[in-house]
Amino acid sequence: MISLPPDIERMLCARRESSPANGVRWLGCALVLFCCTAAAQPSYPAKPLRWVVPFAPGGGGDIVIRAVGQRLSESLGQPVLIENRSGAGGNVGTDAVAKAAPDGYTILMANVAPMAINVTLYGKLPYDPVRDFAPITLLATFPNVLVLHPSVPAKTVTQLTALARAKPGQLSYASAGNGSTTHLAAELFATMAKLDMVHVPYKGGGPALADLLGGHVSLYFGSLPAALPHMRTARVRALAITSASRSRATPELPTMAESGFPGYEADTWIGAVAPAGTPSPVVSRLNNELVRILANADMQQFLLNNGAEPVTNTPDQFATYIRTEIVKWAKVIKASGARPE
Repeated sequence: MISLPPDIERMLCARRESSPANGVRWLGCALVLFCCTAAAQPSYPAKPLRWVVPFAPGGGGDIVIRAVGQRLSESLGQPVLIENRSGAGGNVGTDAVAKAAPDGYTILMANVAPMAINVTLYGKLPYDPVRDFAPITLLATFPNVLVLHPSVPAKTVTQLTALARAKPGQLSYASAGNGSTTHLAAELFATMAKLDMVHVPYKGGGPALADLLGGHVSLYFGSLPAALPHMRTARVRALAITSASRSRATPELPTMAESGFPGYEADTWIGAVAPAGTPSPVVSRLNNELVRILANADMQQFLLNNGAEPVTNTPDQFATYIRTEIVKWAKVIKASGARPE
């Protein structure tokens, strides 16, 4: 059954009431007008897309999104503009997309912090991560990595733990913001090891890493993609990764669990979501394009070289994953005692 636009439907009803014969003739004209109008509408996408990253440039997610966004631009035939909108642990940029027009031209780098962690950490958010978004696909997961400024005299997690216990309140750790996995990873370590360290939150992984490189903070549980180049040049000293198993990018690095903290796990993930109400065909188109891009061998190698594991799924599967992550991180927050500062 064809649904006509309301104005055409009203005009047709009026003609049908005045004359059945005229009604038939007007139906034919209405169908022609409707088809011509539909044919005249531009196909999606007809203009540039805006991909909001809710953190400052330079973090692990930002690195991945810029690479994927370039491929998406080539695939869609339209520019994909990356916009960094940091603040409140990712809440500012995430809320901006939640309130954007659901037309397929604004998408969000969904990050574990504003989409799963902050629900529990903040208690009340200006958006609902389940209700206010149309999931597109998961894109990548990657561990955080415990890195130190070279001036810190510790070469293992055991040595760092002993140093922090000997100097309570003197070691500082950076984070990409309250509620980020870089924050919770450090809080979980401090709780399990019973350490007193000073939290220094930033507006993203880039600024946090920059201050670690400058020696302004002692340590950082940074994303592996962002920290890896500096690990390779020895500008930071890596001690362990936060995933349950070792990373293919750094097989020599032990996990935190292997380093004396069994059960420790704090990974990061990113994906793509659009505002709730975005047309299903648009969501499906974006899902198909992103899944194809992530299946490309060169893109997979790029992500693996940067410490990220490419992962995709369907919109429904991603929706289920987000709900599961909210429950999972609620338990981690309770165990760590983390709170916004």
